[in-house]
Amino acid sequence: MAVIHRTALKPTKLELLTSWLPSRPWYLGGAGAPHLSKAGGFRLDDPQGAVGIEFMVVTDASGAHLTNYLVPLTYRGAPLDGAEHALIGTMEHGVLGRRWAYDGCHDHVLLAQLEALIKGRVQAQDQNTSDTPDREVTRSYSGAGLTGFTTATDDQDGTLLPASQATALRLHRALRPSPDDASSLPPQVLGHVAGSWRMPDGSRARGLFVVLHPRT
Repeated sequence: MAVIHRTALKPTKLELLTSWLPSRPWYLGGAGAPHLSKAGGFRLDDPQGAVGIEFMVVTDASGAHLTNYLVPLTYRGAPLDGAEHALIGTMEHGVLGRRWAYDGCHDHVLLAQLEALIKGRVQAQDQNTSDTPDREVTRSYSGAGLTGFTTATDDQDGTLLPASQATALRLHRALRPSPDDASSLPPQVLGHVAGSWRMPDGSRARGLFVVLHPRT
């Protein structure tokens, strides 16, 4: 299980994301910098214990309407070969030293654990507490082939990850509250991951984070 360290980060994760989010095609904000706050998320464990894996939800209050974004992140103690394009930035961690933060959709360790989560082989972990499952994260899987991810592609709708057996994962980046019960999903959805996030008024919203569907 990953250990959550209570320590300072310089710069903070939100500071890194403030610079990075406007470069994404799915970012809905305007020309100004986003105004970010942490709204939720969950973690997954790296079986080797070397890579931090976090699915963070942040709220951007810079525009006329609040927008919640899903940002999968990995944290590494050294650069990931061939992933320069996915580097969000570096941070100084009070316990672990320098950490390289990546868009996790381009990190094979995160993708392997996301596949395991969808298939029910691992549990989502609490974002802030060590050794604690996050039981608000739900998932389903129909048994359709889900292996062999190819290159992640960002577009205005989020991030697409083609997989085997003519399937693909769609990561919702701009989140919208929606039913997440497997029985209410459209027939073309072959699997999903859903979770909740905190709204500014203290209430909680739920929605789909990831869907598996036939590739078109």
